Amino acid sequence: MPHDYFNQELPLEAKRSFIFLSLLLALLFNLLPLQGIMLLLRPDFVSITLLYWSIHYPQRIGMSLAFMAGLAMDVSNSSMLGQHALAYCVITFFGMILHRRLRLFNSFQQAPQIFWILLIAQFAIFLTGLLGGSYFPTWYYFFPSVTGALLWPVISFLLGIPQKPKSDPNEL
Repeated sequence: MPHDYFNQELPLEAKRSFIFLSLLLALLFNLLPLQGIMLLLRPDFVSITLLYWSIHYPQRIGMSLAFMAGLAMDVSNSSMLGQHALAYCVITFFGMILHRRLRLFNSFQQAPQIFWILLIAQFAIFLTGLLGGSYFPTWYYFFPSVTGALLWPVISFLLGIPQKPKSDPNEL
């Protein structure tokens, strides 16, 4: 089915305050005290949020914000300093270089590509942890990439709501 690009509505510009608020909420979701299977399946909300903003508004987000979000995650998670910062910079890098391609697809079609980007970032966390001398995780360490890709359409829809234009531009 061909896309109708000419009748597609242009999204409104994202406010920086909304981007910071969404990242702060994502950080709080990452810090929820979960146990058992819920902890294994919990996606990295900060990485998904960073990926969304780097795909949809790459001019509004940069490597420095991703690095700072990663340092905040490292400090709050008591992990090796710079571990998440490197992974979030990798996510932002891939989001920025692939943003034109990914925006051609709807969020359901983007999900498999999002899975690979999240998996690469988790592999970066795994490698830095391994080089830092942490334990060797089991194979279900990579579950959050799967759940993150499955949650991508929902999170993409929720973060895109404030950027949707009004249905009638002449309406007051």
